[in-house]
Amino acid sequence: MNGCKAVLWDMDGTLVNSEELHWISWRNTMAKEGIVITREQFLSTFGQRNDSIIPSWLGSTVTGERIERIARSKENLYRQLLRRVGIAPEPGVATWLDRLQKHGWQQAIASAAPRANIDAVLEALSMKHVFQGIVSAEDVHRGKPDPEVYLLAASRVGVPAGRCIVVEDAAAGIEGARRAGMRGIGVSHKGKDLHADVVVESLEQLEPDAFERLLR
Repeated sequence: MNGCKAVLWDMDGTLVNSEELHWISWRNTMAKEGIVITREQFLSTFGQRNDSIIPSWLGSTVTGERIERIARSKENLYRQLLRRVGIAPEPGVATWLDRLQKHGWQQAIASAAPRANIDAVLEALSMKHVFQGIVSAEDVHRGKPDPEVYLLAASRVGVPAGRCIVVEDAAAGIEGARRAGMRGIGVSHKGKDLHADVVVESLEQLEPDAFERLLR
């Protein structure tokens, strides 16, 4: 079954440290709407889809039109910031992407981010060639912890769910991996409680055979 194995990567907080850029973008966008959000409010929604985040701040009566307008404004600002200041992969990411590629793993991005953001990040990192599949917010109807994003990513790289490993930094993402019938590696920032098969503070802490061992 050589080649019939895949790693499905979350993007924000897992592949790249994008927290600060997203925080600035949300804070400034919401301020233009006359809404003040706290860092804590932002962090509690980080990694979710925009159509979940905005109603949690503005209430369930917010119109779809307003959600779409705010989301578009925020993401445009995020990409402007990203192109201006750049972005770095999380520790250990570049090493693992290269190692997994050399050992015949398929790799895909399974993210709640808009496709334009994913493309902008991969362009900034010069990493687009590494991934055989990309699933973005536009491709799915339900956000994590629903398993839809992972199951679609697995189908796009032609690998059964049981041969996929998800790398995630959020509890909802780890839960989604479990529901998809996949193993999970949790990247726990600041001691975040993640119920994954393997939990590390940084991918640099993983053993060289960590991914292979999860599929044995």
